[in-house]
Amino acid sequence: MPTYLAALLCVCGIAAGQLLFKCTANSQTLSGSYLHPRTLLWLLSALLLYGVTTFGWIWTLQQGPLSKIYPWMALAFVIVPLLSAVLLGERLQATYWLGVTMIVTGVTIAVRS
Repeated sequence: MPTYLAALLCVCGIAAGQLLFKCTANSQTLSGSYLHPRTLLWLLSALLLYGVTTFGWIWTLQQGPLSKIYPWMALAFVIVPLLSAVLLGERLQATYWLGVTMIVTGVTIAVRS
């Protein structure tokens, strides 16, 4: 698997984990307890995904220099808000799209240099 594809998959895993943590927070607010079955399911799902993604990230880091791989993590700042808008109905401001452009440009420059 190409290193950059692996890095992107890890970033997507981290982004999905953030959404699961948000679902945990929402569920805990409603239930009042982290031990409520639904809240606990969200939390354990997030932790499991983060654990699996961590091992994937370690493998990815073995494939090349950190200076070329780590900039991909910045894409989480693009993916998490997009997923929160699509899946949670959160609204994105116009300035978000300017930020996305800057992040994607920065990652592209960093990994090609």
